[in-house]
Amino acid sequence: MFAAALAFSGAPMLAHHGWSWAEGEQTTLEGTIESVSMNPPHPTIQVRDAQGTVWQVDLGNPNQTARSGFTDDTAQPGDAITVIGNRNQDQSPHMKAVRIVIDGQNYDMYPERIQAD
Repeated sequence: MFAAALAFSGAPMLAHHGWSWAEGEQTTLEGTIESVSMNPPHPTIQVRDAQGTVWQVDLGNPNQTARSGFTDDTAQPGDAITVIGNRNQDQSPHMKAVRIVIDGQNYDMYPERIQAD
């Protein structure tokens, strides 16, 4: 019984991680950074697009985000950003970034997932 409880206790965490909630096709989002959070389990950026919609953009886990070169000093509210990633299947303004571009600099969270142009 303990093993079953332990197995099920991780289910919500496993559902959060991974890509099953995201579309297979990648989307490009351009906008302005509203806020940056480097808190686990995934750093996030809030991005306002040209229509005024604020998107939640999930970056890689903290280690992946750091390996990409993106740190808490990289971007500030008001900075222009381009995000390439996979949008939530429910069409909400939420996506998981594979690459972000700020001031011409690429930060690749998941380089192996970047689809060719």
